Amino acid sequence: MEQLTQKEKVTIMFALMAAMFFAAINQTIVSSAMPRIIALLGGMEYYSWVLTIFMLTSTIATILVGKLSDIYGRKPFLLMGIITFMIGTFLVGTSTSIFQMIAYRGVQGIGAGILMSTTITAVGDLFAPRERAKWTGVMMAVFGFSSVLGPTLGGVMVDHMAWKWLFWIFLPLGLVVLVMIWFMFPKSARKTSESIDYWGSLFLSITIIGLLLGFSWAGSKYDWSSYQIIGLFTISAVSLVILLLIERKAKSPVLPLSMFKNSIVTVSNSIGFLMNAGMMGAMIYLPFFVQGVEGVSATKSGFVTMPMSIMMIILSSLVGRWISKSGKYKRYAMTGTIIMVAGMIMMAFMSSIVMAVASMCVFGIGLGLCMPVFTLTVQNAVAPSQLGVATATSTLFRNLGGTIGIAVLGSVMNSTMSHKLENAMATSEIDLSKLEPEKAGELSKLLDPQLLLNQPKLLELQSTLPDQIKPLFTQMIDMLRSVLSSTLTIVFLIGAILLFVAFVLVFFLKEIPLRTSNAANSEQEKTKEAAQPEVN
Repeated sequence: MEQLTQKEKVTIMFALMAAMFFAAINQTIVSSAMPRIIALLGGMEYYSWVLTIFMLTSTIATILVGKLSDIYGRKPFLLMGIITFMIGTFLVGTSTSIFQMIAYRGVQGIGAGILMSTTITAVGDLFAPRERAKWTGVMMAVFGFSSVLGPTLGGVMVDHMAWKWLFWIFLPLGLVVLVMIWFMFPKSARKTSESIDYWGSLFLSITIIGLLLGFSWAGSKYDWSSYQIIGLFTISAVSLVILLLIERKAKSPVLPLSMFKNSIVTVSNSIGFLMNAGMMGAMIYLPFFVQGVEGVSATKSGFVTMPMSIMMIILSSLVGRWISKSGKYKRYAMTGTIIMVAGMIMMAFMSSIVMAVASMCVFGIGLGLCMPVFTLTVQNAVAPSQLGVATATSTLFRNLGGTIGIAVLGSVMNSTMSHKLENAMATSEIDLSKLEPEKAGELSKLLDPQLLLNQPKLLELQSTLPDQIKPLFTQMIDMLRSVLSSTLTIVFLIGAILLFVAFVLVFFLKEIPLRTSNAANSEQEKTKEAAQPEVN
């Protein structure tokens, strides 16, 4: 695509940014409204599947389409992703039961996975790595902007109109994006010499499904030692072994193992995995402090986390430009990861809303410095013919990092909180034995830190208690807040350790010049590659 003029490339980029925004805003706009939607549809016990099915289908679509787009070109999958996502989004808005919503969210996830993966890869087709850095930063900023606008807009809309319009309001944008991609994005010739790796695709999908379901349900729906979780991990492990055997002999593997012999790919994906685990820890568990410990409402809690997204938007855009000018990326990776560590340590010891906002600002700066780097390093380290599968693999590792990070930190939080609550009760001055057995039993049921996250219910309970019990109830709530605060300190410190490991790994990230051309099949590029030592 390097034969296109700069004006044509920029025009196509506007279409790709619109596609990215269309996919991202439709995901973030429903985040704050989904609990109310599920309450209206019924079937709250199946709520987790509304989230899980989207994660599963989007992750599998991302990794499978990566290789297919290398064979057939990006345009067919960009169009397929937009159409599938629009169909899924429209159908979700027509849901009359929780089971319909789960099925339609699965369709929506397939479209999202295809669209998000192919959009990022298409940027690599348009621009050589040196210039690509600038546009990658802009794409990350578009994604960050949707994460700021989406939840706030969704909350306002669900209060003032039918919930289906949350899914339908941006469908006209999808039609515009479809037309833009159809007419503007150039076609690419199919690589007829490559075949589709059906068996590899099957066992790769089984491996991913086992891992994601295992880590999503472990410690929440099932115990880590339950036969369900052990069974899922066993299936995933067996499938992985079979996958490796298949990929070693496949003519056109869906997951080329040779790619992982490249240290830049392996190190970058490992850092992305750890970085996403730490990032999800910050996003998921900071509201526990804001709402549970400080007693701030859920609506205002969103404004506390907003600075992280704003800082990420600003820094991602700037870093992309800086990398394009200098051709250097390692300095931003090192600076960003250590700043993220500092932000996470600030979270571990925060004692006020002001400090929470400050920690979000610091963490957002570090995240913004890192975000454009690691996909770029992977794309720059592989041949253009592997651009799709390399980008998809990078996305897969980040998704796995987020899922596994949430599961592990969640298990740490639950076990630590349970232990600390027992110790706190044993050493506190709260004595329920002096109360009537019935009232003592009612109060003991309130020793649940999750109660702190529902401020309206907390105030309602307090207003219904007899006056003589209210002081005791206040003592219990203060103790719960103290337990939750000290537990979150442990969680955030573990998150800081994960990010520090990512920082250490950056030292092993080899910095090679960013290519100024995508023509890797030219004689000049072949000579250059032959002269370079093998990257192990």
